[in-house]
Amino acid sequence: MKLEAALTMIVRSGRGARSPACRAAALLGGALLLATSAMAGETRNVVLIVLDGVRWQEVFSGADPLLLNEEVGGSWETEKKLKARYWNDDPNTRRRLLLPFLWEVVARQGQIYGNQALGSVARVTNAQDTSYAGYNEMSVGFPDPTIDDTNEHGPNANVSVFEWLNGRTEFAGQVAIFGNWPTYKDIFNAPRSHLYIQADATPPPTAGKPTPRQALLRRLYETTTLLDVGAVPDSFTQVALLDYVGSAHPRVLFVGYGDTDDWAHSGRYDNVLASAHHADAFIRELWQTMQAMSKYRGKTTFIITTDHGRGSGPVDWKEHGVEQKGSENVWIAVLGPDTPALGERRNAAPVTQAQIAATIAALLGRDYRAAEPRAAPPLAEVLAR
Repeated sequence: MKLEAALTMIVRSGRGARSPACRAAALLGGALLLATSAMAGETRNVVLIVLDGVRWQEVFSGADPLLLNEEVGGSWETEKKLKARYWNDDPNTRRRLLLPFLWEVVARQGQIYGNQALGSVARVTNAQDTSYAGYNEMSVGFPDPTIDDTNEHGPNANVSVFEWLNGRTEFAGQVAIFGNWPTYKDIFNAPRSHLYIQADATPPPTAGKPTPRQALLRRLYETTTLLDVGAVPDSFTQVALLDYVGSAHPRVLFVGYGDTDDWAHSGRYDNVLASAHHADAFIRELWQTMQAMSKYRGKTTFIITTDHGRGSGPVDWKEHGVEQKGSENVWIAVLGPDTPALGERRNAAPVTQAQIAATIAALLGRDYRAAEPRAAPPLAEVLAR
């Protein structure tokens, strides 16, 4: 039903109602319908993608020259080989070498916040600057002071925007969580939320006899030595994700790529760069896969960000938290049909990680803050139409 026709019917029913209360209820319904329609744009699907622990410095300036060696960066590859792959004296060229899809497509056709050198600041609002706290903040819309810096908080008492959307009829069963970190099951409270979550070393389920592709993926899950307990490589997550998108056609997705953080904690800057470059390619692959499908083409928005920053210098780049200054600094990029192509933001109003949750809902024409008043407001300029 068209908006005009729906509003006309509501107004007529309000005029014909027998009591003032009925008339008021009918008119209120019309106002709510109008507000919802005003919020709705072309976006019908939203994907939140997180590159765990990727610093704003690498995003906006590319490879750090201080770390392109064995002594400080712990790299096994020679500085000469790393520079051949990732180095250019121009930081704009250097960042495109590292993250080509982000800079050649997302930043040109969408928006990206967080380059502090240009007066654009993006920060977390939680006091921990760690992963659980960051994922909670971006998915529920506010920091939770009960979450400490151990990442062992257990099942999250807060209801994320993903769970909230999954609880609405039009999104039920069409919201999914993908990543390589088992703790996502706690962050998104799997037992309570009933979200589809693929986030540990358990192979994805198959219906009936597995295909050769599924059988190979299962074998890789079962026989690969993992860098971190229960955390499979991002490449495994990508295969499971693409298969799920092709078969289940979800409307709302969370995707967490975690290799970047694992390799940083391991002190291997060469693999941090490789993981970031691979993640950028995975995002391009997911975007192109979805744009090739009529359900998603021209109707899908990607929000790409990180859960926290990291420290700087010869040691602190490996870690993050309140003791590593700069860990509160993040970056946020948005690409989709409702987001004006304003590119790299300059001298923009500060934005926060907490604004992501309401932004996801607003892109889908829903007011998350009406259900969760503690949530920060959406990113207004990525919703301008």
